[in-house]
Amino acid sequence: MKMKSHRFLIHSSCLVLALLLLSNPILAKDTELESGSNRPNIVLIYIDDLGYGDISSFGCEDIPTPNIDQLAAEGVRCTASYITNPPCCPSRCSLLMGQYGQRFGKYGMSRGLPIPTDRPTIADFLHDAGYVTAQIGKWDIGTRRQGPLSTGFTVVARNPPRKKYTQQELKALPKNVGEALKRKDGKSKYFCLDESGKSRWLTDYDGDMMTDFIDQHKDAPFFLYWSPEAVHSPSMECPERLMKRTTATGKRRKLAGAIVSVDDQIGKLLKALDRHNLRHNTLIIFSSDNGANGSEGGSSTPYTGGKGQGTQKEGWVRVPTIFSMPGTLPKGKQFDGMIANFDFYSTAASLIGESKPTHCDGVDLFPYFKNEMKGDPHEYLFWLNNQPDDAVRRHLIAVRWKDWRLYRKYEKDAWQLFNLKSDPREETNVAAAHPQVVKQMAEKHEAWAATLEPLGEIPKLNSQIPVIPSGHGWATQKASRHK
Repeated sequence: MKMKSHRFLIHSSCLVLALLLLSNPILAKDTELESGSNRPNIVLIYIDDLGYGDISSFGCEDIPTPNIDQLAAEGVRCTASYITNPPCCPSRCSLLMGQYGQRFGKYGMSRGLPIPTDRPTIADFLHDAGYVTAQIGKWDIGTRRQGPLSTGFTVVARNPPRKKYTQQELKALPKNVGEALKRKDGKSKYFCLDESGKSRWLTDYDGDMMTDFIDQHKDAPFFLYWSPEAVHSPSMECPERLMKRTTATGKRRKLAGAIVSVDDQIGKLLKALDRHNLRHNTLIIFSSDNGANGSEGGSSTPYTGGKGQGTQKEGWVRVPTIFSMPGTLPKGKQFDGMIANFDFYSTAASLIGESKPTHCDGVDLFPYFKNEMKGDPHEYLFWLNNQPDDAVRRHLIAVRWKDWRLYRKYEKDAWQLFNLKSDPREETNVAAAHPQVVKQMAEKHEAWAATLEPLGEIPKLNSQIPVIPSGHGWATQKASRHK
C-alpha cells in the first residue's frame, strides 16, 4: 500500500510539473537550459595566420578544404569578419575578453601584458554557467602566470614534447630545412612525440585530443577552444603526404599542406560530434587570428596585404569566419555585415540564455544571421595599433564604415580613404574627392579613442611555471579564477 501511494505521489508530481511547463514557456525554457544534455555546446576554432583567400569556401582553388567547406555549407560564411587587435597575441586577448584590447591598454603586440582580472573571460563566463571549458593548442595570452588553467579553463591538453632530429635525420632533409633545424638544435616545431614515443605531426595530435575530449564530455555541456600552432610559419617541415593533396606550387605548397592538415582535424571533430549525436546541438565557430602570411605564400585574395608586409592593408585584418549549427542557423548563407572576433563571446552568451557581461563590446550575431535584424552588426569598427616600441610595420590607425576604409600609419600622416566595394585592392586613394566622409570617420575614431584606457605596462615576472603543463593527456583545474 505504501509503495502504491509513493508511486501515486511521483506520478502526480510529474503531472503538475508538466502542466506548469506547458502553461509557462519561460519556465520550460529555463528548465531545459538547466538540463546539461540540452544546453548547446560551443567549439571555437582559431587558426594562426590563415588568410582570407586560403580556404576553398572563400575562393581558394589550389587547397582542398572539404571539411571546412562542410561547415560553410551547413552554416553562415561571414565575408566581412575583422580582427580589430592584430596580430596573434592582441587578437587572442581581445577574443578571450570579448572587447577591444585597447580597453585594457593593449595597443600593439605587448606580449606579457596582463589581461584584466576584474571581468570574466569567455571561459570564466561559460564555466560559471555550468560548462566544462577546455583548451587545446597555442595560448599567447596575458602574462606567464595567466595560462588557461588560471583564466577559466578547467581542462587543458598538455603540451607534448617535440621531436629532436638526429644528425643523420638532419642530413637527409632538404638542405635549407636541415640548416634551419640545426639552428634550433634539431628541435622540431611541428612534430611531437606521443605517449609511446612515436613521432606525430602536431596538428594531427591536436585533432586526436579534440576527439578524446568530446568522447569524455559528451554528456555535459562543453566549451572547447582549439587554437593550433598551424598554420604559423615556418611550414618547412610539412610532410609530402599532405602537400601532394594540393595543387599549390612554390613556397605556398608547404603552407597548403599545413592547411590540409587543419581541415583533416575539422573532419575528426565533425565525426566525433556525429557519433554522439551532438552536431545539431553544437555551435562551431571557425576563424583566424589575423590575415595571411605573405612570406609563406598566404593569400588575402581579393584583398591585398597581410602579416609582415602590407599590414596597413585590408588583408591583415579581414579573415575567413564561419558559424555553423545545423537546425539553428541557416544553411549555406553568406553574411556580408561587419563583425569582429569580440562578437563571438556575446553570441555565445546569448546562445546559452545568459546576458553578456557589461564589459563586452560585441553583439549577438544570431538575429542577423537569421534575418531577424538587418544591416551591419557594427556601424563602425576601429583600429589603434600605436604602441610606441612596437614593430614599425604593425602601426595602424583605421576605421571601417559601410563600403569605406579610412586609414593611416601614424598620427602625423594624412588619412587615406578607399572604397572597398569598387576598389578591394586599395589602389586609389579617394580622400581628396570625399572630404566629408573623411571628416565623419575621423571624428568617430577620435570619439572612440577618448573612451579607451592608457597604454598598459608589462610587468617583469620570473615565473618558471609553464603556461601550459607539459606532457601527455589532460591537466585539470576545479574552480573558475573569476569567482
